[in-house]
Amino acid sequence: MSHIVVGLSGGVDSAVAALLLLQQGHDVTAVFMKNWDEDDEADYCPAEQDLADANDICRRLRIVLKTVSFSGEYWNRVFRYFLDEYQAGRTPNPDIMCNREIKFRAFLDYAMALGADAIATGHYARIGNATGVRLLRGADAAKDQTYFLHTLSQSQLRHSLFPIGHLEKTAVRRIATEAGFANHAKKDSTGICFIGERKFRDFLARYLPAQPGEIRTLDDTVIGRHDGLMFYTIGQRQGLGIGGRREAAGDPWYVAEKDLANNVLRVVQGVDHPALFRRRLQASQLHWIAGSAPAQRFSVTAQIRHRHQDQPCGVELDGTDECRVTFEQPQRAVTPGQSVVFYDGETCLGGGVIETATA
Repeated sequence: MSHIVVGLSGGVDSAVAALLLLQQGHDVTAVFMKNWDEDDEADYCPAEQDLADANDICRRLRIVLKTVSFSGEYWNRVFRYFLDEYQAGRTPNPDIMCNREIKFRAFLDYAMALGADAIATGHYARIGNATGVRLLRGADAAKDQTYFLHTLSQSQLRHSLFPIGHLEKTAVRRIATEAGFANHAKKDSTGICFIGERKFRDFLARYLPAQPGEIRTLDDTVIGRHDGLMFYTIGQRQGLGIGGRREAAGDPWYVAEKDLANNVLRVVQGVDHPALFRRRLQASQLHWIAGSAPAQRFSVTAQIRHRHQDQPCGVELDGTDECRVTFEQPQRAVTPGQSVVFYDGETCLGGGVIETATA
């Protein structure tokens, strides 16, 4: 019997993870993490309901629930990075940084101090132990979360369990229903964790000054105004405010480029416009789960965002921290600041942050 500390979020996935560990005979302690202290607004306090749901689960399972705040670590290691990236005109993925710095670092350290043998979370991923520890895709392809976990190390994975990684989401909800969990039908959390259901623009504007500017076509025709480049991402259609204009009639418009030097948002018409596609990208901040890259040059598949179908590509290392990626087919909306994550079959190899993309 091992002592496992479960990160209990109040959602159905971590609740079922705790239940399965108990059924396997483990000594289970639950921990509710509060990573954000800025949500004490009259109309927005999701942590309060999540904590109530976590308490309800622990009473039903008869396990101890501890609460811990990592808000300081979150602010310094995740949120500052998030703001810096947006200020630089990029589109970061703070969930990846949260996993690396909070759930599998601060939380792991906290659990080890409690005498845990391992931590467990409700992520849809699996762990394999062939040569070293491997991170494998979750059995539910639609819910697979390895994209968000690609920065984990051998040491972190050796001390981690993903009890629901072999299950489909429908099976998880069925187990929760049969166990009598009140949260069995609770909606999955969406969006960036600290923003929740709030409007993204309103939230970001609280922390960064917006610089409005012109919206131009590729031939430099001005067709509108943008509210600030940080509010837009490559491939975006909604929220451009140029639909229905006489000079913008026809197919929908999409963001093709963010011209930071001139504070210009460049747009094109049509979901398949050639300017939206890139075949090559440069990535930095590389991390390899095995500890090193497979080779200097190698062929794999890669995802350029969550829920993007991984695509065949060639990878060539450029030093130890950068690489060049060439896809067999051009990919739509390759976005600087997002991560490119590499796979060999169902094994997640690691990845890096997209710096630039070219045709």
